[in-house]
Amino acid sequence: MSGRRVLLDAGNTRLKWAVVEDGHWHATGRSDYGDWLALTAELKADTDCFIASVAGAEQDQQLAELMKAAGLTPSWLRAEAGFGDVKNTYLNPDQLGVDRWMGLIAARQHADEAVLVASVGTAMTVDALSAEGVFLGGVIVPGIHLMRQALMQGTAQIQEGAGGWQAFPNNTADAVQSGIIAALCGAIAQQHAHLAELACVAPRCLVTGGDAEKILPHLSVPAEHMPALVLEGIDCVARGTIAS
Repeated sequence: MSGRRVLLDAGNTRLKWAVVEDGHWHATGRSDYGDWLALTAELKADTDCFIASVAGAEQDQQLAELMKAAGLTPSWLRAEAGFGDVKNTYLNPDQLGVDRWMGLIAARQHADEAVLVASVGTAMTVDALSAEGVFLGGVIVPGIHLMRQALMQGTAQIQEGAGGWQAFPNNTADAVQSGIIAALCGAIAQQHAHLAELACVAPRCLVTGGDAEKILPHLSVPAEHMPALVLEGIDCVARGTIAS
């Protein structure tokens, strides 16, 4: 492995990336698929590349072609049964979303106690990790855009419109946005309560994902914003060890 590596978190909607050189993070970025200019500039011959993708086949093919054009052979990461002291207890460990797995690995670096990892993106996942590093399981719910899309498709009177959060909304756009925020925050709060009951202590709550900032002000449980959590997990796997 060279001293320089590019980390790619390929989500359903956007691509997030970071460049690590000699242990220092010196560049990060995010873009829509097809906008490769900034990333391409970082794909040098001496670069190792690690990709965690939950994107579709078309996006993965685009990434593969980009790497090939740059003369690089990337490592495509997958969820495994374990990494360091993090144990994956999914019934089929390799079916766990690799982004969720990377988030859990990174969360273990930040917390040696029970921790809840909420990733708010196209979908929202809320995953529980025990103080011993055992992945206990998690829930998946539609994210902000998918919830709004479902309401527009399934009802006759709700139209596209930018609403804001209100405790007591008095118009439809605000009612939709406030309901979505309440649903997402409620899912996190419920899983937080379940983990607190099991661990006999309030767990830490780490929040990541592109829409994290939209729900963080409204959470009823203390939470820490970790925008690069998945990339941190990718880097941890790339280094082959969990930092103590």
